[in-house]
Amino acid sequence: MKLTRRNFLAWAGLSAIGAVACDVIQDEELSLQSPNSLPEDLVKGRDNWYATLGRQATDGEGVIVRVMEGRAKKIQGNPKYPVNQGKQSVRSEVGLQALYHPGRLSGPMLRTGPRGSGQYRSIQWEPEALDILRREVRARSQGMVLITEPLRGTLGMIADRFASSLGGRHLGFEALDDTTYRAAIKGVFDQDRLPDFDIGNANYVISFGADFLSTWKGSTRLATAYGEFRQGSGRQTQGSRGYLVHVDPRFSMTAANADEWLPIRPGMEGYLALSLAYVIISEGMQAQGVDVDALTNGQGAAALAAFAPEQIAGQLGIPEQLHEGKSAAEKIRDLANNFSHHGPAIALGGDSAGAHTNGQFNLMAIYALNYLVGSVGSGGGVRFNPGSPLAMLPDAARVGSTADWATVASNIRSGDTRLVLVHEANPVHGLPDGVGFQGALNRDDLFVVSFSSFMDETTIMADLILPDRNFLEDWGDDVPEPGPGYQVIGVQQPVVNPLSDLDPRSFGDILLSMAQEMGQEGELPFANTEAALKACVEGLFATGRGTSGQAASADELWNLMLRQGGWWDEGASGPTPSASNGLLSNIAAQGREPGYAGSGDFYLLPFSHNTLLDGRHAHMPWMQGVPDPVTTVTWQTWIELNSATAEDMGLREGDVVSVATDTGSITGVLYPNPALPPNVVAVPLGQGRTSGSDYATGGDPRESSNVLDILSARHLTENGALAWAGHRASVRATGASLKVAKFEGIFPAREIGHTAGEAVIRVTDH
Repeated sequence: MKLTRRNFLAWAGLSAIGAVACDVIQDEELSLQSPNSLPEDLVKGRDNWYATLGRQATDGEGVIVRVMEGRAKKIQGNPKYPVNQGKQSVRSEVGLQALYHPGRLSGPMLRTGPRGSGQYRSIQWEPEALDILRREVRARSQGMVLITEPLRGTLGMIADRFASSLGGRHLGFEALDDTTYRAAIKGVFDQDRLPDFDIGNANYVISFGADFLSTWKGSTRLATAYGEFRQGSGRQTQGSRGYLVHVDPRFSMTAANADEWLPIRPGMEGYLALSLAYVIISEGMQAQGVDVDALTNGQGAAALAAFAPEQIAGQLGIPEQLHEGKSAAEKIRDLANNFSHHGPAIALGGDSAGAHTNGQFNLMAIYALNYLVGSVGSGGGVRFNPGSPLAMLPDAARVGSTADWATVASNIRSGDTRLVLVHEANPVHGLPDGVGFQGALNRDDLFVVSFSSFMDETTIMADLILPDRNFLEDWGDDVPEPGPGYQVIGVQQPVVNPLSDLDPRSFGDILLSMAQEMGQEGELPFANTEAALKACVEGLFATGRGTSGQAASADELWNLMLRQGGWWDEGASGPTPSASNGLLSNIAAQGREPGYAGSGDFYLLPFSHNTLLDGRHAHMPWMQGVPDPVTTVTWQTWIELNSATAEDMGLREGDVVSVATDTGSITGVLYPNPALPPNVVAVPLGQGRTSGSDYATGGDPRESSNVLDILSARHLTENGALAWAGHRASVRATGASLKVAKFEGIFPAREIGHTAGEAVIRVTDH
């Protein structure tokens, strides 16, 4: 066949043009895509874009998917979806790689060897796989535990009702859960839903520990708002530039974009927050109308006297070179003055600030600052989201704390739980060894079912594997949390059919089928997930609010929601809470310094990987290859240590070092970082996978470690959350050395200055 320009353009979507032209295509997939095998109009047909939800992102971003010839080709943000407004994270874009991943499990499998051996045989859905599941649920449902990713909306409702109606329990799993954050929001604002931060309309923001430009809650939405914050487009004074201060022991993505970065002693964030509150009250800088007496039980600044800058400045560990010729106490006073006089202002906190034994105190102290500057419920401040528009749809995920997982493990060991169902969660990898979860799964009388699409450390412990559909192949919805300040329901629709050699089934459909066969039609009367979604649409149409007002019938509303990606009502805003009497004085009374497990020379600071998060995306080669935005490292576990400290220890970049706690040790390649405090060692999560795709497990064990393996199971007494930032560690050379896989070339990060408004560190890119 002659290779004309027309033919070349028709074949341009293929990576093997020459093979097609010479009729030597051997791969079945390419043969099916070959223009020789497809009708002319299909080859040159127009693309279609479908609105759905990007489930790879933890916040459930609204996306649109480009589909051609029945295949999904591109994912990008949905400009109509209120939460992310057309933007998307890299975690959403990788949904295509999850869809076409060669490691996807093609169909049901039954264990044939010892538990954890990975020995399985393929079976058929009907009758064998579903008969086995039906039998085990019927025999073991009392006391069972259903473990999923954090779920809201219809699937969250189905999972909750399925477990409870059959005598079991449903828990969402996150390695670094938000239990403390939620408890602090409840304690300060008496709200059960997470707030929205109107950063785009703020003038001044202080962030304590929360890496909101990378991995923290609602990072895509907050990053978009940050652009408006910098450009001043949302404020009355156009072009005025917002000012960001980031308080964090580690130089994170958010720290790199801040005007000021204050590295303080880990766990002391609450002390700094109350010191700011003391200065604001003692100098009368609170916002007009703020009742200081009510906040302090009539004590005024005296209620916070123990946190006066002169009292606590020496405990914070702020480097002297950041004082700009002033004492640390004067630096704190300047910060309080700027925060109170440049409103609208926001104080927010999370991540490591809440991951200490005093984490709840830290976060409550931070969020209480917003009352002092009058930014609660106002533009440019902290806004609260209303509840779900439908009572049947949960608007918050039921996520287990470390204490909850210890109870689950204990129940399995005692025999009270004999059935474990797991969907899109990996607690074996994501829980500290001290919880004992993996050991509990080794009971012979336990039956474990995994609904995972990929093999991982938890799935390999399963007796039965029933692979779920990819989110691009299935129905679903979400009540986003945090939301945009008003009611939203996002809709997920199947935009492609499963590939011909894959045979997944919908997790939601399986639960509905099992519940009805167990006689629970009253709790779950829906034939399938799509029917459950349509029942919700009927309820939404009956409200007549928001998007419902644009449709003449429930069917018309259904089609409208599919086209635009969901339903929302901008008029249904959240409440404006009032501070409880004595809020600040009560928080101050709870103040205590953090406790640290272990006795090493360094504070150990784990952090979520920008793309891999806690390791859930480690099987995606694209996610492995995306450079960390600060260090540019890919594919490795790197150990961040202060450059001068490393030099004093005789260590160089690429040296394989051991990081040890009282619980155990891991190894990784050294990345000297001049921006890290000299007494801190920072290690990303994400690597150290032992089961699954070669992309996740094929690395050199010296440079692929799971920092969660060396954490104790120590948790906060107030709420049971893991104190994952409260450990001491030692660092030792192993004598080995490897090349660091980074994009910054041979030039290391270097210090460029400490002046206000100037980045402290620049990572050179050559």
